[in-house]
Parts: sequence; structure tokens; C-alpha cells
Amino acid sequence: MDFKGKVALITGGANGIGRATALGFARHGAKLVLVDRDAAAGEGAAGAIRQQGGEARFVAADVTKTSDVQAYVKAALDAYGRIDCFFNNAGIEGKVAPTAEYDEVVFDSVIGVNVKGVFLGLRHVLPVMLAQKSGAVVNTASVAGLVGTPNMPAYVASKHAVIGLTKAASGEVARAGVRVNAVCPGPVDTRMIHDLARQLSPGDPNTIEQRYQAAMPTGRYTAPDEIANMVLFLCSDLAANITGAQFVVDGGRTATGGAVTNIVKT
Repeated sequence: MDFKGKVALITGGANGIGRATALGFARHGAKLVLVDRDAAAGEGAAGAIRQQGGEARFVAADVTKTSDVQAYVKAALDAYGRIDCFFNNAGIEGKVAPTAEYDEVVFDSVIGVNVKGVFLGLRHVLPVMLAQKSGAVVNTASVAGLVGTPNMPAYVASKHAVIGLTKAASGEVARAGVRVNAVCPGPVDTRMIHDLARQLSPGDPNTIEQRYQAAMPTGRYTAPDEIANMVLFLCSDLAANITGAQFVVDGGRTATGGAVTNIVKT
């Protein structure tokens, strides 16, 4: 897990899982380029890394725009000359609504960020890694890319697509020394899960969150740092022969299909 001399590029790096992963890379010696459309939070995250003695810079970008993606790749190369690790993480949840009633504009927005944004990241980072003959990519999928979640058709479709992109790209670049994997978080203690709870029950989101956590074998949300640890592992030399795979970090939620048995032995 030694990233000294390595360069890590992270989209959606200003908050949540992206920020936690950036801090993790920095602790292990990597130089960071953080990308986000939230400029204030992005500068704050980069500043926090620098305050801890790390090296980081922030690039404001919309991951759905080719020109912005090209700009963040160029910024990384101008600053550090290479990209060793790419956490292709930017994503949005959209709205909670049945498929039969889902707003087309919201659907397009979710697909734009979660699918096109991931594709454009791969499209413009992979050539850099192919030229280097080395690199590791981790795309952020979700357990919603493995199983259905009613009333979230755009998000579910987008995360299934991320896993498909991961599998397709991994087979194309493996012989060139480049690896592409996906991480599939379950509910994580970040803004996204809290927003979903508010959508489901504006007057009492805490009840929804308690129900979510009670349905998990571990009885709690995953922490952002726990997703970050998986991303760092997949980008490290410890995962040198792992590619084209998806790794679930969800407290056992998908393994049990929602069934939880509480047995306490004394």
C-alpha cells in the first residue's frame, strides 16, 4: 500500500467517498489531483491534504463535458507528468420515483454523470496509462449495479452500466499493464444516503435511516474510509493480477438478500 511517487486522480473528490479516498492516498504518499464541480469543497479537500504535509491540487470540472475531462487530464499531466491511479468516482443519485412516473430530464442527468462521465474518464485517462504501460482504474458502481432497487430506475441502470464499462475496458487494456475494476458500495454514511432518506420521508428521515441500518447484518452504514480502503487496495501492487472485477462493500446487505438473523451467544 505504498504510493510514494505515484499520482492519483479522483473525480467527485471534494466530498464523501472521494474525499476520504483522497486523504487515504495522501497518507500513503501519493500526489493528488481532485476533480469536482463543487469548487469550494474541492479546494477545501486539497487544502486539507496540504495541511497534513501532502501534495494536492484541485480542478473544477463537469465530468459530462469532454472539454472539462480533457482539461482535468491535462492538469494532472502538466503538474505531475503521469497518472498512476484513477478513481472514476463522480456520481449522483437522482430522484426516488417509480419507473412509470420517472422524470425524463432527471433520468438524462443521472445517466449523463454516472455513465457518460465514467465513460469520458476512461476515454481520456486510459490512453495516458496505455502510453505508460501501467495504471490502475477503479470505477464507482454500487450494489444497485448488482441488484434492483425499486423507485430508482436511473441510478440502478447507470450503475449496471458502470459494471459493464468496467468489464469491457478491462479486457481491452489488460495486456498493456493497465487494470480496471469497480467498487460496489452499499449504503454509505454520506450526503447521498441522507438525501435519499429525506426524499422517502421528508418529515421523518431518521426512521428511514434506522430501517436501512437494521436491514444490514452489521447493523450500520459503511463508513467512507471503508470504501476508500478497498479503492486503495485495488490500486496497489497487492492487487496486481486483479482486473475486470467488482468488489462489494456493504456490510453483508446483498449477501443475505435482506434477511437478518440476530443470534447473540453468551
